[in-house]
Parts: sequence; structure tokens; C-alpha cells
Amino acid sequence: MTRFVRFHQTGGPEVLQIETGDIGEPGPGEVRINVSAVGLNRAEAMYRAGRYPVEPQLPSRIGYEGVGTITALGAGVENHAVGDRVCVLPMISQGDYGIWAEEAIVPARILLPAPESLSDEQAAAIWMQYITAFAIIEVADVGIGDGVIIPAASSSVGLAAVQLANWAGAVSIAATRTSDKAVALRQHGADHVIATQEEDLVDRVMAITGGHGARCAFDPVGGPYVDTLAQALAERGILFVYGGLSGEPTPYPHWPMAFKGASMRGWVASEIWNHPHRFAAAQRKILAGLEGGQLTPVIAKTFEGLDSLVEANAYLESNQQVGKVVVRF
Repeated sequence: MTRFVRFHQTGGPEVLQIETGDIGEPGPGEVRINVSAVGLNRAEAMYRAGRYPVEPQLPSRIGYEGVGTITALGAGVENHAVGDRVCVLPMISQGDYGIWAEEAIVPARILLPAPESLSDEQAAAIWMQYITAFAIIEVADVGIGDGVIIPAASSSVGLAAVQLANWAGAVSIAATRTSDKAVALRQHGADHVIATQEEDLVDRVMAITGGHGARCAFDPVGGPYVDTLAQALAERGILFVYGGLSGEPTPYPHWPMAFKGASMRGWVASEIWNHPHRFAAAQRKILAGLEGGQLTPVIAKTFEGLDSLVEANAYLESNQQVGKVVVRF
């Protein structure tokens, strides 16, 4: 018998319930793992609240990024062994499995060896953030001197984008609502910080880039503010929208885009997950950065035990954190 988390109705963190049951044996192509730690993501919070593109089939399990140790193999699993320490990649539809649990069964295809140099907390906090932020490398191809605007920069994905931009020689421009997190963002590598409720973003970006504008903006917020981000782009710049945290409709900023020949495009990490050759290239780059020290997962706070998941989710949604929220089991 093992303990795991499910929710029977959508809502806030309080709907998460700890249940006990027999998870059984892994089926063909699956493995069973002892879960060591999980990283929390905004997508999971939106899924639990009923605001994610995939509607929960209630009751639903939850949790799709973490690290653990394999305890059993299903038929046909050849590239893993009992005792392997592995990262669980967020490559499956939410609700299909769920690793907010002491033990969980997951498909072997979504596992990678956990980097030996990383702790469980760090290994639970690498793949979603760096693969998501990899758009600025693979698609925008940012390079030396390119401005990169990063809204919600204190999030784990925002800090991953800062690190990737810096590694590429670009100029990381962290955007945050107030100056409360400015010192922390600079400490974590941001070249510039703009408090969008206190400063004019377009004026600041133009000053930072010598009037050229930014090569790209990497936005998880959406909503009407995309018009401001578009105004801050350079010619042929790219405005990525990879989330909808604003909860408001996101318009297409026609004139700022049209006069600059700029583009606006959606982005989700599955665009790389679903293309093996692209994922292999991104994986090699990310692992090299982790090994070389150019990429370092930032842990905002670590919570202890399955029973802390409600508190951990509330902390995630309080917007106090700078970096990844992790729960260690």
C-alpha cells in the first residue's frame, strides 16, 4: 500500500487529498519508482483549478515532474534497471499518471538518468524549465548582444531563460511587476531588471538595446500587455507566448508587429518533447550546461513530505518564490 495525491473536484490547493491504495505492478513499457522529490509547476496548478487546456477526469491524480529510484520493471523495458535513479520528464498528458505519491508507475519512455552531480531537489527541477525556455535558443537563436525580455522572471522557467540567454551571450532583461525581487533577480544573473508597474518597459528596453529593441520576449502571462512587449521588440523580433497567467484574452498586437516585420507565436515544451531529434539536441545542450556550470537550477523553497503538498502549492501561487518550489518525500 502506498500514499498518493488525488483531487475529486477542481479548485484551490485545499482540494488535494492524500489517499492510500495498492498501485500494483508496472505494465508493459512501464516502471514503478520510489519518488524522492517533485518539482511543482504552474501547469499543474492550472490543471487542478480546471483552467488548463486538458480537462481533469475526476478523480484525478496529479504531478508529472520529479526524480525517483526504479523498484520494478514492466515487460519490454530494456534501457533501465531496478535501482536506477531517474528523472521523470513532464512529457505526458496530465492525469494519465501522477507522481505526487510515495510510489508511482510511469512509462519508461519519459525517464532519463538523473545527473549524478545533482541532488534530488535539483534533479526534480531541471527538465520542464530548461526545455520550455529552450525556445529562445532553438527558435529565436539568440546570440551575442541580443536583448531577451523575460516577464515573470522570478519563476523557474524565467530564471532558466535568464541563464540560457546569458550563456548565449545575449542580454537578459528580467521583467517583474514590482522592484521587490530586483535584487534577487540580479543575484541570479539578470543583466537588467524592469519593474513593469513602476517603469516604462518600452523606454527601458530601448535604452538598454541602444534603440534597437529586443530580439525576443518570452512571455508566460499573455493578456493585453503583449502589445507593450511587441512595442519593445526589434525588427523581425519574436514574441513567444507560452502561458496564460493573466487569465485575460491575448490580442494580436497588429501594428507593433506589422511595422517591424515581427512575429508572435505560441510555445509549449511538448513542441520539443514530441520531436526526438530536437529533444536529443536540447538534452545534450542542457546536460552540458549543467555539467559546465552555465545552468544551475534555482530552488526557491523545499517542503518536506507528501502532507506538505497543500502548503507547497499555496506557496507557489502566492508568487513569493524566486525559482522552483520542490517537495521532498
